[in-house]
Amino acid sequence: MTYLLPILGVLLSFVFVLVVRPKSKENFKLLLAFSGAFLLALTIFELFPSVYENSDAKTIGVFVLLGILLQIFLEFFSKGAEHGHVHLDKNKSNFPWLLFLSLSIHALLEGFPIEKHETIIYGILIHKIPIAIILSIFLVESKVKLVKAVFFILLFALMTPLGSLIAASFEFVNTYYAPLTALVIGVFLHISTVILFESSEGHKFNLRKIAVIVLGILIAYFL
Repeated sequence: MTYLLPILGVLLSFVFVLVVRPKSKENFKLLLAFSGAFLLALTIFELFPSVYENSDAKTIGVFVLLGILLQIFLEFFSKGAEHGHVHLDKNKSNFPWLLFLSLSIHALLEGFPIEKHETIIYGILIHKIPIAIILSIFLVESKVKLVKAVFFILLFALMTPLGSLIAASFEFVNTYYAPLTALVIGVFLHISTVILFESSEGHKFNLRKIAVIVLGILIAYFL
């Protein structure tokens, strides 16, 4: 299930877009807000305590900040697709390699902590679904050929399980577990907070958004 869930989440999201053909990304803002709160809470409840145990606090802090900086760097190429924004030209038919590579690096890193923290898979899954839907809407509405879009989505779906497989197969991931996980924490912190503070018009919180954020935190707490 560790390997299957992220793949199914992305592929079924793509199938949903192909069948339903949703035109607006606005309808997914509440789902994005929920996913941001859920991922942030799981990161704090599950990942933070483990990286600070038996590790130098300042070193861990450095890697968390490096993770934040890495995600900011990746977003220069993905244009914010990791948190629900795709600002690429729909009229171009070229395969969006920069978008694919930046999303793939992000998704690969997501898979690393799953090996030791199985519950984080749910946070990653809930995060992936709205992102995959929004990304699929862009690909379907763009002039990218359908076969290229399917290729993009399929490879993207495989990246997180590949990260989990690397973590399970290579000893260096266990050796450097704390700094690598701290790096992923930085990535998660940046994405989840951007989602939370960017998914409302005028950056104002409304009652429905507060409700789904609280719900996301509560579910993460009781997992």
